[in-house]
Amino acid sequence: MQIQIKSKSFFRQIFKVIYQKIRQSLPSVSGILFLLIFWQLLSLRSETLLPSPLEVVINTGDLIKNPFFNYGGHNKGFFWLILASLKRVVVGYSLAAIVGIPVGFMISLNSFCRKAIDPMIQLLRPVAPLAWLPLAQAVFLKPNPSAIFVIFITAIWPIILNTALGVQLVPKDYINVSKILGLSLFENFFKILLPATLPYIFTGLRIAIGLSWLAVVAAEMLLSDDGIGFFIVDAYNNANIHEIILAILYLGAVGLVLDKIMAYISIKVTPQE
Repeated sequence: MQIQIKSKSFFRQIFKVIYQKIRQSLPSVSGILFLLIFWQLLSLRSETLLPSPLEVVINTGDLIKNPFFNYGGHNKGFFWLILASLKRVVVGYSLAAIVGIPVGFMISLNSFCRKAIDPMIQLLRPVAPLAWLPLAQAVFLKPNPSAIFVIFITAIWPIILNTALGVQLVPKDYINVSKILGLSLFENFFKILLPATLPYIFTGLRIAIGLSWLAVVAAEMLLSDDGIGFFIVDAYNNANIHEIILAILYLGAVGLVLDKIMAYISIKVTPQE
């Protein structure tokens, strides 16, 4: 009798967990289904070249099944294309973080630096990534450094601005405690300013990683002979809409993963209340 009761309780718990998982995933699944239905309806129009979801899967089956092939030249799977793009993103994004975070602190803590740097930020920040491409190519001459520069100049602004905002919003109580304890400049930075500012810094870093992924695609479309951006341009030149759509889906998936990674790191690194 006790075994039957325990067994019923066990299955109830399993059913409850499954039900909760389904309930949590239902909005996301509904959104994806709506998108697929809308896509299918658009593909049925007579005045369009847009393929249906099923046609994309059928015509790009080889690319989906084996993203790791590498036959040399431009004949590569999506793994190698995305890897080439990610390498550029890592370098440009890292440089933006290395420069942007200290600049954000400088313009918040020093009025001279703020007055000197703020006009440049307001002047250069609105410039679109594509507008930097000709200048980057003129300065660096080679495609890869030019693409990295475009990523850097696109990603640096949210890092600077969010870091500066975080410093400005440090509670006055923290500053008063620092003065009472007689902390040195070094101790004040690492024990007061940096921990209090970390959530804002990671907000900037999280925005910047998304912008970096956008910028690398734009740069590769015009400057590179590999990467996911080059693949899209090549597919467009060959009028291969199926491959373009698959590349867009890969772009979205990688961007989502990058954002989730930054969100996870942020949760682990920033102090939790």
